[in-house]
Amino acid sequence: QVQLVESGGGLVQAGGSLKLSCVASGRTERNYNMGWFRQAPGQEREFVAAVSRNGGRTYHADSVKGRFTISKDNAKNMVYLQMNGLKPDDTANYYCALDDSQWFSGSEYLAQVRTYKYWGQGTQVTVSS
Repeated sequence: QVQLVESGGGLVQAGGSLKLSCVASGRTERNYNMGWFRQAPGQEREFVAAVSRNGGRTYHADSVKGRFTISKDNAKNMVYLQMNGLKPDDTANYYCALDDSQWFSGSEYLAQVRTYKYWGQGTQVTVSS
């Protein structure tokens, strides 16, 4: 079992920045693909960004490219999402997710909700106009 806990959400004005963090605990002896997703009220959960097991490859949704950056620190079991140039449309609950597969990778695979076995509880990000 793996537990994920997000932090760093909050209220920010449009154009501002936030950095989300997610710490993994439990069975974390291996490196895993990690992702960030978000969900606004009444909408489906959508892919934001993902990072490969060793941190060498990152993937970002078109809607956040150039503004958000995912990174990870395997030694600390942490994954981060630096969010710059925030817009009101970025308002959502942001979830950290972990893929415990050791075989698959790639942008299409990591952009799917069903890829991830473990999820955090989420952290709320609200961007005011």
